[in-house]
Amino acid sequence: MLIRFYQFTIFAILGGIVLISVSFVHAEVAQTIADLEQKIATQTNAIQKLEAEIAQYQGDLTTLATKKKTLKNAIATLELTRKKLETDIKITQTKVDTTDMKIRQLGSEISYKEDELNARRQSLREALRIIQESDERSLVHVAFSNQSFSGFWNDLDTLEQFSAGVNENVELIKQLKAGLEDRNKKQKTEKGKLLDLKSNLGDQKKITEDNKKQTTKLLTQTSSQESRYQKILKDKLVLKDALEKELRDYESTLKFILDPSSIPPRGTKVFSPPLDSIRITQQFGKTSSSARLYTSGTHNGTDFGASVGTPVKAMQSGVVADTGDTDITCSKASFGKWILIRYNNGLASVYAHLSLIKASKGQVVNVGDVVGYSGNTGYSTGPHLHISVYASAGVNVESRPSRACGGRIYTMPLAAINAYLDPMDYI
Repeated sequence: MLIRFYQFTIFAILGGIVLISVSFVHAEVAQTIADLEQKIATQTNAIQKLEAEIAQYQGDLTTLATKKKTLKNAIATLELTRKKLETDIKITQTKVDTTDMKIRQLGSEISYKEDELNARRQSLREALRIIQESDERSLVHVAFSNQSFSGFWNDLDTLEQFSAGVNENVELIKQLKAGLEDRNKKQKTEKGKLLDLKSNLGDQKKITEDNKKQTTKLLTQTSSQESRYQKILKDKLVLKDALEKELRDYESTLKFILDPSSIPPRGTKVFSPPLDSIRITQQFGKTSSSARLYTSGTHNGTDFGASVGTPVKAMQSGVVADTGDTDITCSKASFGKWILIRYNNGLASVYAHLSLIKASKGQVVNVGDVVGYSGNTGYSTGPHLHISVYASAGVNVESRPSRACGGRIYTMPLAAINAYLDPMDYI
């Protein structure tokens, strides 16, 4: 009978969906995905081993930082830093390779799901077309044939079962589509990670090259003699104290009236941490060591222990007011490489002693964006990140001649004394 012919055809089409689906999971695609999964697992293990190696270097650097400042220890610190930076590069390169594999794996899965989805859609369209034709022709066929209406209704019952099969395949198509969208989102995320990793890799290579130059410069300056190294340290300390006093005297003359309503209340944690791992090495204000370390007897920010090349992140959304490098004017006397960001909440902050500046003046940054990398530039007793927080209206980037630096012009953020705020009140 005609209806049974349609039933058989629909059955063949809907059954063929499964066959078509299975055929797309051919051995080559499945093997490609399996191979990539194995390689990703191998790369992940390699990353874990390299991270353990970095942890060892970091521990050695922390230990060295507590020892007396000698030429031997200074060279050892630079050498350990170089090894750590080179291992950082290996990790990042491995992550780049791993992420590339993940993108390829997702691409294979996306291609398979697209083929399966198209096959199911095509089969479903054909099944629906036959159902429609059977609905239009069945009554006419019954009227001009010897088939009883009771048999016809039995055929329609069977047809309803096939309709249920069609509905089931519609749901499968929805699931396939959702799975496809999910993998497309994951692939987009992985591609974003890949771009960030490649950018990070380039930055790490620059920092590593700068580290090598520092080692060469130190050996040249000292001629490998301890006495010369100690004299350099003494001269830098004298210069640092003179410049610090000069800046403090000038900032004391600046007039600024702090409007409490223009900034978040003290203790309001509006900032995200600037580093993934927080270790405070020097608090804000008067501390047990501030009188010894600073001519003013007080520390105008918070210091965070961080090895050279550690990513430094924007603590909140804002605009980069300016960037600079005080070492150009007075080597090893002040902030070194710095970034000033004005936030959207009435606060501003400077990131100092950086090894590399990533942000640029006028750039809009969001919380968590990498703006630079921690380092040991400027006057620094060891690699760390210095952060000063200000009432934004009370700090400005100024260019001034420095008596301590032979009249050369330095450019850096300067603020009225009462514009300085304790960073930990907001982080």
